[in-house]
Amino acid sequence: MSAVPRLSIGLPVYNGENYLAQSIEALLGQSYEDFELLISDNASTDDTPDICREYGRQDSRIRYIRQQRNIGLNPNHNFVIERARGELFKMASHDDLYARDLLKRCVDALDERPQVVLAHTWEAMIDTSGIVTKVLDYSVATDSQRAPERFRSMLFDGWDDYTYGVMRTKVLRRTRLHGSHHFADRTINTELGLHGPFYLVPEWLYFRRDHPERNSPYTVRTRCAYLDPRRAGRFRHPVIRLYAEYIWGYVSAIRRAPLSPADRRECYRYLTQWLAGRAVPVAGRVLSRGTLATKAPTSVEMPAISIDAVVAGREGRHP
Repeated sequence: MSAVPRLSIGLPVYNGENYLAQSIEALLGQSYEDFELLISDNASTDDTPDICREYGRQDSRIRYIRQQRNIGLNPNHNFVIERARGELFKMASHDDLYARDLLKRCVDALDERPQVVLAHTWEAMIDTSGIVTKVLDYSVATDSQRAPERFRSMLFDGWDDYTYGVMRTKVLRRTRLHGSHHFADRTINTELGLHGPFYLVPEWLYFRRDHPERNSPYTVRTRCAYLDPRRAGRFRHPVIRLYAEYIWGYVSAIRRAPLSPADRRECYRYLTQWLAGRAVPVAGRVLSRGTLATKAPTSVEMPAISIDAVVAGREGRHP
């Protein structure tokens, strides 16, 4: 590894003892090795610190930092972005798994396509044991060469998760980073898409774990307070503000993006059309204070995938 690694992997974690070791082993066992693994422990109260320190003693690529208090999920995500040294950046989750060649395939894709700002791979869902339960269909036109078309598709054609792709750090830092308003993950991914196209490696190399803690029901308020505890105040952060910041996230993304005047006007037109179609359902949800249903990308027919054969650290787990 070079003195300054080319790639930084940010791993924010809070009380991740159940799956953290598996995730770290999958990352340390990558065929692409020129990276740093920056772990930010959000004041965990379980065995997370001991797990991180033990792996840190074994591999010098790990930089472990423990927060003195729980600063919230998304401030912790932004913390690892701000501390990253590499020209490329990948966010990682403590409960997911990564095939050995994931980093290599994504870095190669970025090297071969200078105009691409983010490279990701096909995604499959796994259960608590690491068994594949379904694979997901990425259908949004994030690979379009036209920024307005990427923006239109990300608004209207569904939701594909690019949060854990490998991206160019300088482009990521031009965005507002991770907010804590309603659907903040959508606004940052959409803003990245305004800066350039994405590339999807046609292999199932990213395995997102589905477990009870990830699927608990939530309201707009409880979700945003989970992202950042400062959002819990009902009077300072009413639900209407959390929705308004979501919409403003798109507006400000269009304003800041490197777009031509014509492209900027086209993006505003698509946003106006999208808002017109969203006004009634959003108003109904605000008035009823209902819970939000989590919605994953559309699943497709599942091929045979052996996690144990492609993920480091899982050799011999299943007969």
